[in-house]
Amino acid sequence: MKFRLIYPRWEKLEGQTLFSLPPHGPVVMAAAIPGDVEIDFIDENVEDLVIDDTSDFIGISMMLTTQVKRGWAIADEFRKLGKKVIFGGISTMLHAEETLPHADSVFLGEVEGRLKNVFDDFHANRLQKIYNYLNNPPLMELIGPARRDILKKDLYYHKGFRMVDLFHASRGCIYDCYPCAVRYLGGRGFRPRPMDKVIEELSALDNNRLFIVDNSLALDSGWEKELFRAMIPLKKKWVSHTIEDKPEILDLAAQAGAWYVYQAIFDTSDYIKNRIKQYHDYGIGVEGTILLGLDNQTEDDIKRLIDFLFEINLDLAEFTILAPFPHTKAYTDLRKQNRIFDYDWDHYNAGKVVYYPKNMSPERLQELYHYAWDAFYKNEPQTQKMFNLLSVVLQRETDDGTYLPRRRDLIDESFGKKVDKVA
Repeated sequence: MKFRLIYPRWEKLEGQTLFSLPPHGPVVMAAAIPGDVEIDFIDENVEDLVIDDTSDFIGISMMLTTQVKRGWAIADEFRKLGKKVIFGGISTMLHAEETLPHADSVFLGEVEGRLKNVFDDFHANRLQKIYNYLNNPPLMELIGPARRDILKKDLYYHKGFRMVDLFHASRGCIYDCYPCAVRYLGGRGFRPRPMDKVIEELSALDNNRLFIVDNSLALDSGWEKELFRAMIPLKKKWVSHTIEDKPEILDLAAQAGAWYVYQAIFDTSDYIKNRIKQYHDYGIGVEGTILLGLDNQTEDDIKRLIDFLFEINLDLAEFTILAPFPHTKAYTDLRKQNRIFDYDWDHYNAGKVVYYPKNMSPERLQELYHYAWDAFYKNEPQTQKMFNLLSVVLQRETDDGTYLPRRRDLIDESFGKKVDKVA
């Protein structure tokens, strides 16, 4: 049978550098699909989707809230053709009740060990309306290597450079952060994959540029050190969320190929300043993630925070506006306080104000969001700062013999003047 798996498009943030990474959810899902199923994967962010009846069964994988309305529209069109449609993915779980009217089936939770039953039900014409495994995660040993063979890899280059592949070594999180839904999606706990399975998958990857998408690598010191030691011989170059700020761990991370990390910048404290310095001392770049619109922020606080970013020499900065996604504490609190005024899920892209901030008007917060981007990138544009980080990894690849040459056949325009010096 032929299963068409679709990853819906979403509107990118205005004014930001546009590039597409290969999605993670669909390739992880594909690894759990029975081997006799032919998978036709369409990432609508990089290719056109044709609505036709050439597939037997339709799957829609949605990660972001900004994908849900497009996903629903796609499903409606396929169902008009008489096709059965199943939804899965993070934002399906966050918007399950709204998704049900557009679906023949909705899958909630993690897929390992569960999809054979789904496909058997499809063949027997007894597809269930809901498969709910939200509170029943599978054994981590069941997670197989992601099916990256379903990707059209030539579509994931930017200015001729191959983008990172996404990979995960663990699931879950021990924290319960205000804007985050991880606790609802996977429970409050840290679940590492078996290390031999992690290294087996990493070793088989044909791309040495990675984004390790684990919620955090700073959840278990012993596991973190074991992971980095095991990765050192692989010579991968990788991006991740937070790493523990312990000298031994940072040293191992650098040896294992840490390229840069995403670090939340939530205040102007010496703790944050020292943490950024520690990363830089070990040759690890930092992309600051700065959340605007929290109740403890005034307009002056936001302006001071932006000035602070120049003091700590961030390599990149990503500014977002608090988005109260369903099943987060932010959503619960703001809805209870009648402060959410916009429930158009297309607007939940972390770049638009959809609620009433505590210390300013929605319009003023929106202005400060644009001010933050403009101020930080005033003297050096985002594309150049991105290339500065890319230059670091290109040099490291050259030094250790893992350099991935630029694909000049996939270049549509130059990526700054400096880039043309790269072979």
